[in-house]
Amino acid sequence: MDLTLLYRGPLASCDYDCPYCPFAKRRDTPAQLRADRQALDRFTTWATHQTDDTLSILFTPWGEGLVRSWYRRALADLSHLPHVRRVAIQTNLSCRTDWLTEADPATLALWCTYHPGQTPYDRFLTKCRDLAAKGIRHSVGVVGLPDHLDHARRLRADLPGHVYLWINAAEGHTYDDASAADWTALDPLFPYSRHPHRSAGLPCRTGESVISVDGEGTVRRCHFVKAELGNLYDGSYREALKPRACPLAACDCHIGYVHLETLPLYDVFAGGVLERIPTAVARAAG
Repeated sequence: MDLTLLYRGPLASCDYDCPYCPFAKRRDTPAQLRADRQALDRFTTWATHQTDDTLSILFTPWGEGLVRSWYRRALADLSHLPHVRRVAIQTNLSCRTDWLTEADPATLALWCTYHPGQTPYDRFLTKCRDLAAKGIRHSVGVVGLPDHLDHARRLRADLPGHVYLWINAAEGHTYDDASAADWTALDPLFPYSRHPHRSAGLPCRTGESVISVDGEGTVRRCHFVKAELGNLYDGSYREALKPRACPLAACDCHIGYVHLETLPLYDVFAGGVLERIPTAVARAAG
């Protein structure tokens, strides 16, 4: 079976405090961090022994995972497993990058977000260039707020040409055609992010070949549908996997709507769905 897993454990702490972030950040206690580490170790052990399947794994923590050693170790270890096709994580790239020498660059990938005001621009850009020099697959993006436009333009000019710069529509922000054109000039795929996608009753790969997993091993079709399909560790989720329509009215997050079968995004991002790298960009880099 080819299975894509979106893993989100209990980690909620972040070293950034972005005012536009929709998630309530907190500082995890030592006990909470231990629980997160144990949950991740359990998931990594499960994935290591799941040799009858081909796995693609995206870590989508509420907080910042790569400042924690157990996330860096998990990514490096999983990247060397022959049955893991891709392992990726969403990150603000505030961590050091020397650990990447322990990972397999053919399998590991990073989905990086630049947050103006949270880190010096030159520091972030230097790390992006280091990723490119190490041959690490990565995309880089910015939240599409008006105050971020000049930052995004500067980033596009300074990044290597083969690195895809994506723009996320800011939650609750409305884009007129002129402002949308500004963002689309930087990211030709911005129109997919500009408006929520109608999804009610439409076929989606989540719940069939894509699942969401939390720290307890509870399996849901995606992060946005709360109905449980079973548990990862007792295998009860397996019998629930089947084609199914989306029960929600709309989907407005890339990690959700990218899996809608009514959108062409599996072709647009073929080979780079988890790390958000379009096929055309990947070919140019190759």
